[in-house]
Amino acid sequence: MTFDLTAVDLVNIIMIASGLGVTTLCIMQIERSPFNADMRRFFYVFLWNVLGYMGTHLARELLDGHGGIAARNAIVAVTFVEFLISGSMAIMLSLMMHYMAHDNELSKGSRAGFVTAFVIHSALLAVSQFTGAYYYFDEYNSYHRGSLYALSNMLPMLTIIYGIILLVRHRDKYERKIARAFWIYLLAPLGAILVQIFLPGIQFVMFATVGASINMFGVITSGLMERYEHQRMETARIDTELSMATRIQSDMLPNIFPAFPEREDFDIYASMAPAKEVGGDFYDFFLIDEDHLALVMADVSGKGVPAALFMMASKILIQNFTMMYKAPKAALEATNYQICQRNGEEMFVTVWLGILDLNTGVLTASNAGHEYPFIRSPGGRFELYRDKHGFVVGGMPQARYKEYEVQLEKGSMVFVYTDGVAEATNSGNELFGTDRLLEALNSSDSDDPVSILENVDKSVNAFVKDAPQFDDLTMLCLKYNGKK
Repeated sequence: MTFDLTAVDLVNIIMIASGLGVTTLCIMQIERSPFNADMRRFFYVFLWNVLGYMGTHLARELLDGHGGIAARNAIVAVTFVEFLISGSMAIMLSLMMHYMAHDNELSKGSRAGFVTAFVIHSALLAVSQFTGAYYYFDEYNSYHRGSLYALSNMLPMLTIIYGIILLVRHRDKYERKIARAFWIYLLAPLGAILVQIFLPGIQFVMFATVGASINMFGVITSGLMERYEHQRMETARIDTELSMATRIQSDMLPNIFPAFPEREDFDIYASMAPAKEVGGDFYDFFLIDEDHLALVMADVSGKGVPAALFMMASKILIQNFTMMYKAPKAALEATNYQICQRNGEEMFVTVWLGILDLNTGVLTASNAGHEYPFIRSPGGRFELYRDKHGFVVGGMPQARYKEYEVQLEKGSMVFVYTDGVAEATNSGNELFGTDRLLEALNSSDSDDPVSILENVDKSVNAFVKDAPQFDDLTMLCLKYNGKK
């Protein structure tokens, strides 16, 4: 078999070869492009169709006019595949435009409609193979258009019309550059048809379709890359700010231990592990005067930045009013009233507030909807102290709180915590619970607050294992040594 190529044939072959090369490069870029799974599938199928469309068209050009049964079978098969692929390309473009116009979603009805259209196109194409309605080959195996050739482009034309409707109706869903690329893809073949009337022979329609396809891929890819880069920079900025917020929040809490190295009448240690970069839990301890130590354990409703902002405001108010009134009940009531005055988001905070008289060992405390404390007598074991709960802080402006007193002996210990400890959850959706917490507290032979908190933390981690942390873990332990 020999190929007699004219100048026009050479131009077509060179342009097809260039299109094949560029399309192959585009396919190689898909995996490195920031597409979601659906868009990646769309472009893979679409660009492989473009390759197949050019390849089959090139094969038909080379086989056209060559005699023999083998050549006839080959050109018939190649032409059928070419027309089949042109319909698939049209469907994939419509799917892509429909997907982007409907907020990156495809309903089952939409999928079924596109599949049905392609099945009808394929069935009519198969019928035309035997009737010669779309195209036929003479005895020299030369390609000729049939009387119903226009119907072979019915599906591409319908998808062009559908694409124009999408661009007009949903113009706010497409970025300007992407909409322009779609317009070029839809209208370029029509312009190429007009050019081909005056310059027959060169396959302007195919080249316009392939060129517009590559341009569309490039525009969408570059647009997504720009958006991805902007999102990456924005994410980096947010990460930096959250990291700074984490440090600020950490610095707001007492975090240097031993906290009062010059004091021998008590030992204290606390820790906080936020579930997110910043959290709503907080602890605090400070000397009101030389003989009174304030202890605070609190848990703000919510998570993340809003809870952290609410936490900082609550911490400052609690400390200021505790220093002012030197009584848990009065401090909580003043804090609650102040927060309720400007609490449009209706957030709240549970608080356990205690003031320890370092001379007598009397602990005066008040509980605003917080977890029960654990108390250990000298030489004894930790036990849950079921104190009376008041309403949460930030719930009602006129809320009132009750105080209670606990006499601590020398060597007594107090452990307070937030619900993130007892509600730590493993992969089986099982809670750590108060009983396990009590067991962890009593499993330590040490009476050092640091060792006790480390043992609880180790027990929680062993229970949770690889399950994600859903809540902040905050604990505080005090040992009362008394005056020497």
